[in-house]
Amino acid sequence: MTTAAPATLPREAAELFDRALVCGYASLTRDGRPVTWPVTPYAGAGGTLDVSTGLTYPDKAERARRDPRVALLGSGGPDRAHVVLVQGRATVRDADLQAGTDRYVRESLAKTGAGFAGMPWFLVKRLGWYFARVWVEVTPERIVRWPDGDLSRTPEIWTGSGDVMAPASDPAPMGPRLPSRSAPPVDWRPFADRADRLGEPVVTMVADGMPLAVPTRSAVRTGTGYDLRLPAGVRAADGPVCLTFHRHGPAMEWQENVVLVGTAEGAGDRLAVRVERALNDWSLAGNRRARNRSFLGQGRMLRKRLEAEAARRGQPVPRVRRPGPGAARA
Repeated sequence: MTTAAPATLPREAAELFDRALVCGYASLTRDGRPVTWPVTPYAGAGGTLDVSTGLTYPDKAERARRDPRVALLGSGGPDRAHVVLVQGRATVRDADLQAGTDRYVRESLAKTGAGFAGMPWFLVKRLGWYFARVWVEVTPERIVRWPDGDLSRTPEIWTGSGDVMAPASDPAPMGPRLPSRSAPPVDWRPFADRADRLGEPVVTMVADGMPLAVPTRSAVRTGTGYDLRLPAGVRAADGPVCLTFHRHGPAMEWQENVVLVGTAEGAGDRLAVRVERALNDWSLAGNRRARNRSFLGQGRMLRKRLEAEAARRGQPVPRVRRPGPGAARA
């Protein structure tokens, strides 16, 4: 196991997240439970790794604003060429919603714009409920890397210099948070049935006070949850856990997600998870017509929240503006 204290993010880690379409983003709830969702990572200024969440569904950012301990898990592709875990501190940015929206339009269309390919701009600019974004900048503190995606191999570990500090987040929005968009699922088992076709999960524990998100070497479903085998160099941690199942198309034209939370007991590299509930997810699966119907259905619901979330931040609703020289035009 090698250890270093680089002044900047190691090149291999920066390149991996720069090209990755998806990474796992882990944050902590108010009671210290980890929750990990698939998101798209972007290279940030000053050596940060940045992710975003919709202004209309800001919980991923609000958890980080309350507790900045977060983690990102990325891999080089479906063959897991290089698996990299980044643990660090989050800085939430939503003081300028228009700038955040402009950035997401520009960078997301450049990186994962397949779903909007061929869509007339007059339709794209109506998708403010989707493109209006809150950004989370992650300042790395510790990086764990499994070269060539070999989870049986002892990982390489970097630790940042102790003088690296994450900036403070922008002020929290005013007033109470909006009510949940939907009721929580009653039974987690139908979600686990969906997860059966999505491959092995990412498991997120809490260890040494930080969320620890890692891929699993094996996952066997049981009557109450899952028996997992962890990567080399990772010891099982008893307590709250999150299981994140995900797969997506080669250009993010479709995606499926299942997130289960529960409690685990473990020893060595073995972890027994008792699932307690599933979290509501938004997947875009099926044929193109079904995906479009799901996307537009979400839009009808979330559009009502856009104005309210902007008002909580004392700002007008951001516009979706065309990237490039015409960015000043709607």
